[in-house]
Amino acid sequence: MLPQRSNVLFCRSLSITIAFGAVVMLLLFSACSGRHKDMGAAITERDSLPVMDTKGVMTLISDSGVTRYRINTEEWLVFDRKNPPYWAFEKGVYLEKFDSVFNVDASIKSDTAYYYEKQKLWKLMSNVHIQNLKGEKFDTDLLYWDQNKHTIYSDRFIRIEQPDRIITGRGFDSNEQMTVYTIRKPEGIFYVDDDATAPADSVQTDSMPKDSIKP
Repeated sequence: MLPQRSNVLFCRSLSITIAFGAVVMLLLFSACSGRHKDMGAAITERDSLPVMDTKGVMTLISDSGVTRYRINTEEWLVFDRKNPPYWAFEKGVYLEKFDSVFNVDASIKSDTAYYYEKQKLWKLMSNVHIQNLKGEKFDTDLLYWDQNKHTIYSDRFIRIEQPDRIITGRGFDSNEQMTVYTIRKPEGIFYVDDDATAPADSVQTDSMPKDSIKP
């Protein structure tokens, strides 16, 4: 009888040990799995990370199979998981736009720029400077370039420097070549003195017409 009782006690003890070990392993596995998920979520957060980060870029960009633009920038970031997706040029960008025979018909420079690829829309910010084929210069702090509609526009203050005068105003619409444009709210025209030896403050001021100004 004693050997049988010993066997029973041994089996019960073995069963309890196995069950206890299984519980401990399950708890350890659950704890490890929980920690792994927390760390994985922090590392694999793709929505806020760029799919491309390129330094010192100078490249050509095609539109409908034809080379149309040249980009020069210190840093080019591509966010493909944002809504909407966009390219970021947060360290400045210089763009050149080509005509059909690859002449530069406009150049654009700004401190910051974003390009929304699906909408084909550029947003240029801070110290935006444009020069067209005629040598006219445009300066503003915010400019949009809609490649689908082939228009460039702004609702901010803009300064236009022409060979013989400087025009200022608020709100601006133009074609892509910056050769046909309208100022929505003109503020002033400053005619440049023809005398090259005249001091810088010797410009004349004239009143603005009520209608929009076109070159």
